This record gives sequence, C-alpha cells and structure tokens, in this order.
Amino acid sequence: MGDELSDNLKQNNDPRRAGSLAAGFSQFRPHRWLRGGHVQTIASFLLPRRVHLPPGEERLIEVAPGIKVRCWCRWWSERGNDRRSALTLIVVHGLEGSTDSEYMLGVARNGLACGMNVVLMNQRNCGGMDEYAPTLYNSSLSADVAAVARHVVEHDGVSRFALIGFSMGGNLVLKLAGEWGSEGPAQFRAVAAVCPAADLAPSADALHEPGNRLYEYYFLIQLFRRLRRKARLFPQTFDPSRLRGISSLREFDDRITAHYCGFTGADDYYARASAANVIDRIAVPAVIIHAANDPFIRLRPATRQRILANPNITYIETADGGHCAFLGQPNGTLGDDGRWAEREVVEFVRRVQ
Repeated sequence: MGDELSDNLKQNNDPRRAGSLAAGFSQFRPHRWLRGGHVQTIASFLLPRRVHLPPGEERLIEVAPGIKVRCWCRWWSERGNDRRSALTLIVVHGLEGSTDSEYMLGVARNGLACGMNVVLMNQRNCGGMDEYAPTLYNSSLSADVAAVARHVVEHDGVSRFALIGFSMGGNLVLKLAGEWGSEGPAQFRAVAAVCPAADLAPSADALHEPGNRLYEYYFLIQLFRRLRRKARLFPQTFDPSRLRGISSLREFDDRITAHYCGFTGADDYYARASAANVIDRIAVPAVIIHAANDPFIRLRPATRQRILANPNITYIETADGGHCAFLGQPNGTLGDDGRWAEREVVEFVRRVQ
C-alpha cells in the first residue's frame, strides 16, 4: 500500500505529499545492515547510544486538578529574552516510554543544536509519577499536552512553540492540533508526529498478529507492572484482579483503560481517542512521518484521505524505517548518529517557525 500511495502522489505531481521526496526533506536510506521493519524496530531498542545533554530543569506541571506531570526543560539560553524569543519544542513520548526514551533525548539534542528550547513531557504516571495521582494515562489526554503548552507560555513567556510526538505521543499531538484547529494559541506554530497511532483500533489489533506478539508481550508486561504498582499505591481505586485472563492490548484497554478512564469499552475508547477524528482540522504546518513497514501502526484508507486532503499536512511515507526507528547512515555532522526521523522533525519545525 505504501509504494502504491507514493506512486500515485508522484503521478499527480504533488511534491508536498510525495513520500520522502517532499520538498525540504532528505531521503531516508536505511543503514545497509539494518533493513526491514522488525530489524529497524528492534535494533533501535537494542543498539547502544549516547546522547549528551545539559542538565534539565525539572517542572511538575498541573494538567488537571490535583494531577501533575513531570517535565524536563532545557532552555537555549538562561537569559530571559533569549528564552522567550527562541522556538520551544514540546516533545511527547509513546506507550510506556518516558522523557528518558532515547528518541526523546535525540530530539532534545537536535533542538538545542538549532537554538531551540526543549520541554520533554512525561505523560501521567510516567517518569516516576505513579504515586502522584490515582489515574491512568491514555491516548485521549490531549488536554494534558495543552496544559503543558499553556504553562510554558504563561510561566516562561515563550513566544513560539511546536509539538512533536512519537507513536502514542504522535496521536496526542495530532489530536490536540486538530482540536485546536484555527482557534489554537497564537504561539502555536507547527506539529510533527513520527509513526503516530492515529487510528487506535487497527493498530491495537495489529499488535495481536502472530508476527507482532513480541511487541505486544513487551507492552503488556510493562502495563501489568504499572497497574499492580498503582494498586499498591491506591488500593481503594485499582483492582489488580482485573488483569486475569488478559492476553492482548485490546483486552487490556477493554478491561483496564476503559474501566478506569471513563469509556464503555475498548471500542468506545479507540473511537473517541483517535486523532483520525480531527486530523482534517489541523490548521498549522504539520508533518507526519510513517514507515510502510511499521510492524503495527496502521492507518485506515479514510484517515489517509483526510491527511492528504489537508493542505497543511506534509505526509512522508518511507519504504523502510520500522516503528519510530529510521536508522540510517550518519550524515557526517557533529553529533548525528543516523536517526533520520529525529533530525527531520526538528528541521521541519525550524523551517516553518
């Protein structure tokens, strides 16, 4: 499907949407020894990597009454005027990730190198915040991202910000951008998403395919641990016995996420929390990067049509890259380690800011 889409875009002479040929974007060439969706995905998780960053400023930001998330802020300059004038990146991680996820650190390094402020946001519970509130994080909580953006505008006086998200975080930032539409904050300049889970139902079901069970097992192990930890901290709220018999992410979302987060079931949760519902309303420059061989992120044809019909969105679909991996050859610049998508999203917001 990915090759057919790119061919159709080229035939229609639409360079804005012609996959990796879109204007301003470099072509993704996978590392010669790391080709294929599973190879890219697993290698990005296992390969050792060093990302050196200056110390961050910890912020506990209230996103709802009594509920805070932990963010790490790195300012391009400590001089107040420079902080306010520099573009600020607000970066959101994926399912069971955190601000320590390597792709988050990679984006932070790239943003700082371009003279940007960087705010790495932990979703609720993540980054050591389980004890702070008896709630679970989920893919509907785009308002949490809005609260972080509002905080840095009001507290730090930043004049411009962009949202960047990976996987589940990609769904959140696209969902927020669509909900804001043309009524978003004046400081909101761009949004970028890498492998966004914008269609939650088919992506969750894809995780249960035989070839993807390794990923599903990993997520379930982490989610089970988190719920048991929440049950120890808030025994009156969470019941770990509800985990019995769960063997898929859809079942977890049906019996745990939906139950504790105000949905009637997994179908209701997926239908209401997917960015696909509002992606056609995005009114700022946006880029969506997706790999045709992503093992488990799926976009419905109708969602692709909404994306391509929105002139504000540049859609990049590469033949290779896996899930949030995009491991290529380093380009020779200082600090570049071949993580193509991390570089391209920062370059995109730099161009359009």
